[in-house]
Amino acid sequence: MPIQFEALCTLSPNPYVVVDRTMKIVWMNDAYLRATMRTRDEITGVPMFKAFPSAPGTESYEMLKGSLERVIATGEPDELALIRYDIVNPDGTMEERLWSATHTPLLDDDGAVAFVLQHTVDVTELQGLRRLREEMSVVQRASAVQARNADLLAESERLRRLFEQAPGFMAVLSGPLHHFQLANAAYHRLIGGRDIIGKPVGEALPEVVEQGFVAILDHVRQSGEPYFGRGEPILLGSEGAVLEKRFLDFIYQPIHGAGGSISGVFVQGHDVTDEFLLMQRQELLINELNHRVKNTLAIVQGLAAQSFRSVDPTGVARATFDARLKTLATAHDLLTDRNWEPTLLGETVRMAIAAAAGSDAARAEISGPEVLLAPQNAVALTMAVHELSTNAIKYGALSNDKGRVRVTWEQTPVANGESSLVIKWHEQGGPPVTPPTRKGFGTRLIERGLTAEMGGRAEIDFHPEGLRCRIDLALAQDAS
Repeated sequence: MPIQFEALCTLSPNPYVVVDRTMKIVWMNDAYLRATMRTRDEITGVPMFKAFPSAPGTESYEMLKGSLERVIATGEPDELALIRYDIVNPDGTMEERLWSATHTPLLDDDGAVAFVLQHTVDVTELQGLRRLREEMSVVQRASAVQARNADLLAESERLRRLFEQAPGFMAVLSGPLHHFQLANAAYHRLIGGRDIIGKPVGEALPEVVEQGFVAILDHVRQSGEPYFGRGEPILLGSEGAVLEKRFLDFIYQPIHGAGGSISGVFVQGHDVTDEFLLMQRQELLINELNHRVKNTLAIVQGLAAQSFRSVDPTGVARATFDARLKTLATAHDLLTDRNWEPTLLGETVRMAIAAAAGSDAARAEISGPEVLLAPQNAVALTMAVHELSTNAIKYGALSNDKGRVRVTWEQTPVANGESSLVIKWHEQGGPPVTPPTRKGFGTRLIERGLTAEMGGRAEIDFHPEGLRCRIDLALAQDAS
């Protein structure tokens, strides 16, 4: 039995309608009439947009008309996944309806488009359910976003308070003219409480332009490299007041935006004026102390010259005494260069040997970890090394052309926050060593000087192959 396709489409539960090339309705099935609430007589032979009015220019009109025209022009099917097309109710009111439509070309014997079959589905209720679900999801997302925003707001407020209360001065500059976006309380105190937010640096702080600080900001912005200032002098003050010289430690740090571009400069630093002036005062006092020490040593040297004149006709004793004074002066010079701060053990040993041995100091091998000595300990150790060096020059390894001296040390932590320091002096290659018949002044100076100043102990071994000296010291960890 042949299939009656028209009867089949007529009985289909899916709405179908056919229009000709002029978009006039020529056929529809019963499901279409039920969906559109129309009768066959009302719409048969009537143009689509007259049977179902929609104003030209509206989205509904343009979407439906455009889809039908594409099918007629191309002979290819076209689909409207979702289109709003309102329908007139029997009582004359408009009802909002949502549709999904497929337009399929029907060809004549010559292969040209003769009609267009529209299969349309009313998805109004389905879309309503989907919209309701989305609205519920939106509400849930909105609640989550609101909670996150509350957390972000609290965190932002905490960071703002930290920024404002920071002890160092901080500011955020933006744009090529370096406009002030943010500045904390310390920064406002530094500049005398001036109103600077929103203003470029050159306008807010005109005195810094000629001092070169705006040029530095320009360089940071252009190069992307931070600038570190250490104790830099700057003239600042309240608006209209006399400028005051301050000293600042600070950093200009470029702020990188999207894509790596530099959007601004972050300023952070500390006013170190009081510390700088204190350091200047300390340096002045140290220089004055060093000058007085040298004057005192010169007076002692003069007195020694007069005193030794009658009791030391050969001048040997005076030369020894002068050498010790020179070593003491050299130790003071080393401490002065470091502002009487702790000095490195290796530097102290090298200085003491060089002061006594001159070019022969190259024959002394020195090795050991970095150890810091307090100033008074450095002076005591300098005198001890000087005596050992002098003895080596006169009688030991440095008295010939092939002898050598080896100085090593080790540091070991012990209880009560202290460390044990062991220094070893070994000579080799010199003349055979014979123990002295009595302790000389140099030996007593080493033993007593280290004991008095450092609480240490020195043991001297007159070994036949070369003198050996072991020095044991106890150092506080904060001094080493």
